[in-house]
Amino acid sequence: MDNIKWDEKGLVPAVAQDAETREVLMLAYMNEEALKLTIQTGKAHYFSRSRGRIWMKGESSGHVQLVQDIKVDCDGDTLLLLVEQEGVACHTGEKSCFFTTVSEKSASDTKAKEKANAEIYRQQIGPMLEEVYAVIADRKAYPQEGSYTNYLLDKGIDKILKKVGEETAEVIIAAKNPDEEELVYETADLFYHLLVLLFERGVGLPRVAMELANRR
Repeated sequence: MDNIKWDEKGLVPAVAQDAETREVLMLAYMNEEALKLTIQTGKAHYFSRSRGRIWMKGESSGHVQLVQDIKVDCDGDTLLLLVEQEGVACHTGEKSCFFTTVSEKSASDTKAKEKANAEIYRQQIGPMLEEVYAVIADRKAYPQEGSYTNYLLDKGIDKILKKVGEETAEVIIAAKNPDEEELVYETADLFYHLLVLLFERGVGLPRVAMELANRR
């Protein structure tokens, strides 16, 4: 801890890198408490600047990062986490958050790429929701110590409903703020808790999909 230079807000950038492939997965921030929790639990914890709280990577999605090693750079102002990534690191469904290439392309090329990406995300959203639903079912069948999903399932329907209400309110608040990333994050949280609710009530995603299809 003595070698780390925290900024004026008590934070330091933390880069997560795949321990096996060495692919850079994401960049987040840590405060001292988040770093201590990471060391104590072996799972990556970060500090959200927009939400003002510590969060564990994968606490909603199940895509946790198992930390193999933590290094600090020569200036002491950046951390490097070598992790075993369960699932994907990026909320878009990509393995790494760094999947966009910065180049000098024409506006038409950029627009075409954005359209192509939108089509990819459209095709992925169903499988991604099914995957998260499957993870929830797996946690029920094979409980894991420290699993947030198991915590919700153990607490039961009232706790799950309370969380759905809280996440709905946070989506509303995020939608009123200019930070689109916060809205994306809170929407993902709401999706996750809705999936837990559906599983708890024994409702599969195909039934929801059929209902949506009937509304076309």
